[in-house]
Amino acid sequence: MTKKRVLVKFSGEALAGEAGHGIDTQILNYISQEIKSLIDAGIEVGIVIGGGNIIRGVTAAQDGIIKRTSGDYMGMLATVINGVAMQEACEHAGLQVRMQTAIKMEQIAEPYINRKAVRHLEKGRVVIFAAGTGNPFFTTDTAATLRAVEIGAEMIIKATKVDGVYDKDPAKFSDAIKLSELTYEQALNDNIKVMDDTSIALAKDNKLPIIVCDMSKKGNILDILNGNMQNCSIVQ
Repeated sequence: MTKKRVLVKFSGEALAGEAGHGIDTQILNYISQEIKSLIDAGIEVGIVIGGGNIIRGVTAAQDGIIKRTSGDYMGMLATVINGVAMQEACEHAGLQVRMQTAIKMEQIAEPYINRKAVRHLEKGRVVIFAAGTGNPFFTTDTAATLRAVEIGAEMIIKATKVDGVYDKDPAKFSDAIKLSELTYEQALNDNIKVMDDTSIALAKDNKLPIIVCDMSKKGNILDILNGNMQNCSIVQ
């Protein structure tokens, strides 16, 4: 297998487990072991985690008491909390990790510096990118795509609770059809929520493939990077 550089995007909700909020340390441990399998295979790994298990900016601003900009900054800080937890879990698994934040907070993490991030990756360190893009009105999907492009990742892997992209929600509709392959245009024009439109458009402009897969299937991400594309969908 040729050496690859990938960015893996996890939702904040994925860390919450059955509780639906907070951080489940058993899930952290599971994810860290999955990341370790990639590092052991010689793959360079960047990570972006959402903050929805703690707070979502859009939701916080719904009733108008909290401004959208403030809500989004709260969401960015939530991703930092998740990033610290993921860093600890990965280090517990024996990995070398660096976290970089788009908002400066030197006591907690390095500020995001692209050249430094790339150097960490080249040295085999996992790099966690936190605090989104550092700007309100942008999701962590967009932050993940932006960082993937900036570090020269070969693909972005969106680790979810389903085994790919469907034409409608498979949890609600038994006749939902899996779309193993689709174009950026299909995802945008048919409003298929692979990621938000801004992130898909950015991926399209930079010819960055988006892989959607089930994070709960052990070894799935490594299988995909080894060429087994059965348990995922690809947007390109």
